[in-house]
Amino acid sequence: MIYLDANASEPLRQPAREAALAAMGGLGNPSSVHAAGRAARRTLETARESLAVRFGAAPAEVIFTSGGTEANALAVHALGRGRRLLTGATEHDAIRAAAPAATIIAVDAEGVADLDALRRLLADCGPALVCLMLANNETGTLQPVAEAAALCRAAGAWLHVDAVQAAGRIDVDRAALGADSLALSGHKLGGPAGAGALLLGPAAAEHMVPLIAGGGQERGRRGGTPPLPAIAGLAAAATAAATDDAGRRLAPLRDAIEQAALACGAVALGAGAARLPNTTCLALPGVAALTQVIALDLAGVAVSAGAACSSGKVARSHVLTAMGAGRLAGEAIRVSLPWSATAADAAACIAAYQAMAARLSRAVA
Repeated sequence: MIYLDANASEPLRQPAREAALAAMGGLGNPSSVHAAGRAARRTLETARESLAVRFGAAPAEVIFTSGGTEANALAVHALGRGRRLLTGATEHDAIRAAAPAATIIAVDAEGVADLDALRRLLADCGPALVCLMLANNETGTLQPVAEAAALCRAAGAWLHVDAVQAAGRIDVDRAALGADSLALSGHKLGGPAGAGALLLGPAAAEHMVPLIAGGGQERGRRGGTPPLPAIAGLAAAATAAATDDAGRRLAPLRDAIEQAALACGAVALGAGAARLPNTTCLALPGVAALTQVIALDLAGVAVSAGAACSSGKVARSHVLTAMGAGRLAGEAIRVSLPWSATAADAAACIAAYQAMAARLSRAVA
């Protein structure tokens, strides 16, 4: 199997595997005061310090969660209290579900948020929480987060950034971006599933209230015994991702796949904007996305149609619909290369795509 669905979940990195196994072999609860508990606490706080350094926060401003969905929900729950919610039109379903009544910030045909529209909304709405993802999970489109943060500061609004897809693929620094909060997910970095984090700015940290109450863990901001192996793996994966320069390696492979698909009659959606180096969204006119996914899977290449969270109920993408893609919104697949992808993987994908496109395009001609 050629695995090209990294935006759903990255393959586990070896340092993350080793860190998770080491933590799994320990005893003790990080909240216990005996020697075993203190050892577990050291593992937890070492991971917290590592993430803080890597992503632009103070250790006390890092809250561990079960993943990106919970981190996003916690930010909306805590920081959105008493504020009008504004969200990008192409946000992940984790944000859309947490803020179902939010006012939508329009995007252009490449999926980039309209900052003039945001400026107008901020002028009219009073205290607000703006949610804007750094990189889109379906197209890879990068949002002008730093510019949006400047608008939010001028209007007295807060900015939450879903950086789940961006972390490990491009440089991500909460403080440099100007975000008041920032969500991460371990398995999108090449760590184990089951751990994520919400990074806070100083002002946001003072306003946090738990979404999950419990025994006072995470300074009372998130109850429940922390999943220490997954957290240790998350921190190790983040460190490994920062040193392997996958973006430089993956962009040429992504571009080769994209160019081959275009030659087959495909349309690359969002390709006119700055994107993640590993992601392309390819629409094949007249051929349903699910049909393409199944055909490529039978050829030994794993890709997806839209967000993995929607698997099993493949429907027209709200992301591509917001971009004005029309019928193509139901005819697009996502190819997202993992950190471990090789030139041979890209070549296999190209061969499979060319064969699929030739067969299926004839069928709908």
